[in-house]
Amino acid sequence: MTQQPAPATRPDEPTTDPAPLRDVEAVVVAYRSRAQVEQMLAGLPPDLPLVVVDNSDGSDGLEDVVLARRNGRYLRGGGVGFARAANLGARTSTAEHLVFINPDTRPTTADLATLVSDVATDPRCSASGGTLVEPDGRSQLGVGGWEPSLRRAAVHAVALHKLFPGAGIYARPEVGTPVHLDWVSGGCMAVRRQAFLDLGCFDEDFYVYNEDMAFGRVSRRQGMAERLRTDVLITGSSGGSGAPSLEMMRLRGASMARYLRKYHPRVRAELMTGVIGLGYAVRTLEQRLRRDRRRADEHWAYALGAFTGRAFVGGREVTSRD
Repeated sequence: MTQQPAPATRPDEPTTDPAPLRDVEAVVVAYRSRAQVEQMLAGLPPDLPLVVVDNSDGSDGLEDVVLARRNGRYLRGGGVGFARAANLGARTSTAEHLVFINPDTRPTTADLATLVSDVATDPRCSASGGTLVEPDGRSQLGVGGWEPSLRRAAVHAVALHKLFPGAGIYARPEVGTPVHLDWVSGGCMAVRRQAFLDLGCFDEDFYVYNEDMAFGRVSRRQGMAERLRTDVLITGSSGGSGAPSLEMMRLRGASMARYLRKYHPRVRAELMTGVIGLGYAVRTLEQRLRRDRRRADEHWAYALGAFTGRAFVGGREVTSRD
């Protein structure tokens, strides 16, 4: 792709009324999440084309649920993580547009149509994401964000993003307020399939986490941009992956360290990784002093992932420091 200027439309500029869903396939990566997938599908049209890539390889009977749908496809993922499983779904699709949907999100047909309309009408929009919201209606932290820098890493490490929401790595935008981000979460994200393939899909160096950040980086380097729709609010629930929280927190830390070391100069990457790891170690001590053992353990798991670059799922190492 040749270099192009940033999209003429603002990343969150409202589009005209979206057209009905046409030539769209939903891509869902599941892991021991049959109940979540069933609840998510209950709110979507029964004939919506769908591919589920099951990283637990049928351990919970999800295949029967998917194949009972008129346009359902079921693929065994083999425990390869989110990026590879999502890419498998995309590469085996023939639809013009794809919507990646996490099992624990609850988008409506109108939500999906709006996101698809964004990428269908703007060739320089590489992805359009909905805003995932908490039960109280606030946007979730991490619906998108900015490219890490030493300053942003420091702000995130000491949790100053709570006071300065636009200064850290992860965004928590005000609902309905326009915001310009470097990347959006893959939790509910529409793409044009061919553009997604041309940009190299999600970076498979990441088992889970930071693959959406990497996709945003590649998009920007090709003169494209992603859009976060703060007017498309998508509710969800917890517990969609089936993996223990401490494993996932360590994965978060290890994936961030891997991203920094892959995409930033060595000295800067090590500085940012050290700052973030130290910040989470301090958070661990703070939570122990507050007698919040659960939060302390989660922060320490993240710190271990950042410091070591290693993470495990079910005793199997899935992220290592190369």
